[in-house]
Amino acid sequence: MPAETLRRRATPADLRVGDRARLFAAVAAGNLAALGSRLANRGSGASIRGQVLTRLAPDAFRLLLQGRRIASVSGTNGKTTTTHLLAAAVRAGLAGESGRLVTNADGANLHYGIASALSQAPSSDIAVLETDERVVADMIAHGCPEVLVLLNFSRDQLDRHHEIKALGRSWRSALDRAGQAGPTVVANADDPLVVWSAGTAPKVVWVNTATTWTADAALCPACGSVLSADGERWDCPGCDLTQPEATWRVDGESIVLPDDSRVVPELRVPGSFNVSNAACALAAAVELGVSVDDALRGMRTVTSPAGRFATATLHGTSVRLLLAKNPAGWAEALPLAASDPVILAIDSVAADGRDVSWLWDVDYEQLRGREVFATGPRAHDLAVRLTYAEVEHRVIPDLADALASAATVQASAPELGTAAAPLDLIATYTPFQKLLKMAGLR
Repeated sequence: MPAETLRRRATPADLRVGDRARLFAAVAAGNLAALGSRLANRGSGASIRGQVLTRLAPDAFRLLLQGRRIASVSGTNGKTTTTHLLAAAVRAGLAGESGRLVTNADGANLHYGIASALSQAPSSDIAVLETDERVVADMIAHGCPEVLVLLNFSRDQLDRHHEIKALGRSWRSALDRAGQAGPTVVANADDPLVVWSAGTAPKVVWVNTATTWTADAALCPACGSVLSADGERWDCPGCDLTQPEATWRVDGESIVLPDDSRVVPELRVPGSFNVSNAACALAAAVELGVSVDDALRGMRTVTSPAGRFATATLHGTSVRLLLAKNPAGWAEALPLAASDPVILAIDSVAADGRDVSWLWDVDYEQLRGREVFATGPRAHDLAVRLTYAEVEHRVIPDLADALASAATVQASAPELGTAAAPLDLIATYTPFQKLLKMAGLR
């Protein structure tokens, strides 16, 4: 039986006849578009379904959210994995009633992507939703989420998001407007901009993630003073904004619970940063009424959220796929890349962010001594950065050709890689999606 607090307490809204008929027609048209996308081998169809749906029913996002218990996850880095971890935790808590849960597992996190996911589960009363940073304010206003997980802020697609403080201000204002009816916020206490953004929430559960997010928050978001840090905590000398005491903490591979007991999540996704993601997911699951044991059992089933960390066979070679979208993401992914050679794929279309000057903020020097294959439409920009980093590299802009060449190098020197140690490939968003399609994972 599901936990008592997960018993059905809400049902998707009983819409007016006119709204229901219009939404039904829009969903049917979206489903036809999705089917066409799949038949044309253009993808899963989730995105085009949502675009058609929201074009025909502009208020579909609002209507489909109504009446559900919602947990929303947002932040620059880690939201897809954290959403998968939280959804798995809730699914475990629901036991045999897992059909009550809907989530946008493919990572489509804008208005139309969320509407697309919800449209396929009209009777599901619990939703765990990855939410783009720009959509959080509308999620708070229209979805009235029960729990809102705020992970971090980092430079990402500044040509679209502009100043990241503006996003934080939109979160803060939306929470202020919601007042006491607003969500319980599970927030990363190590990120000054997240702490400031969550400051108007009625209740905040602070998580010390054992990470450093002050690189993009050197100035206090409240007063503009230069933040200080003593190695463990950050503080503003100009106002009262300071790192809050956290009730949940990450300590190495362990998560310290509010009662000071410890659990080891034993995740099947790599990286210390995913222990931090798991801590936020666990805190959110407990707020929703899932027991710690059930939540951990569920999270241990997550292996490759939306293709991240997946291992696939490409050109006869085992390849591990790693996604890195910005300097913070690359800082997490590069230490995981253990193969020699390693492939780095860079693009700069809208989904990646058109400005690739962030390449100069990434510590590619750690790849010295290994051979790197630079690929993708912006491979030459990456090659300039690798040259200054004194990293040996080859430039092969075509992704398939780069894969084939790297596979040949690996095959000619078996000691460089085995089936147990796949070739590591780190990519920005667009080439990553192409790789998933090549691997049959999308």
